[in-house]
Amino acid sequence: MHGAGWCYRRFKDEGFRLTIPRQAILDVFNQNSKHLSAEEIFLLVHRNYPGVGLATVYRTLDLLTQMGIIFKSDFGDGCSRYELADEATKGHHHLICTRCGRIIDYSDFIEKEEKFTKELETELSQKYKFKINSHQIHFYGLCDKCQ
Repeated sequence: MHGAGWCYRRFKDEGFRLTIPRQAILDVFNQNSKHLSAEEIFLLVHRNYPGVGLATVYRTLDLLTQMGIIFKSDFGDGCSRYELADEATKGHHHLICTRCGRIIDYSDFIEKEEKFTKELETELSQKYKFKINSHQIHFYGLCDKCQ
C-alpha cells in the first residue's frame, strides 16, 4: 500500500474538494500497484460506490493527472493506464512486452537516463524553442516468457 497522505494534502493545498468519487479513486490507487486502465478503475470503484459513473472516473483521472497525483501512460495498446505518482513510482520507466502486454517497472540506470534526457531536453528546447514539461521512456520488446 502506498503512502497517500501527500495527495490528500495536495487537494486541500490547491483548493479542491476531496469528494467521495475522488476519495474512492485514490483508494483504488492506494490498494493497487498495477498500471490500471480507466475501465479497470471504474469497475473497482463501482463495487463499493455503484453511483459513480464512468464519465466521473474519466474526469477525476484527468484532474488527478493535471495535479500530478497520478501518471498517465500509453503503452501502445490503445489504452491509457494510470499509476499513483508517489515516491515508489517516481523515477522509473517501463519495459512493455508486445506479445503478452506485461509491463515491467524498472529504476536501474535512472541516473544515466536522467543525465542523457536532461541534455537532450536542453538541446531540443533550444533548437525548437519548446518548453518541455515532462517525458516518458518506454522500451518495447518480448519478455522472458514470450521470447
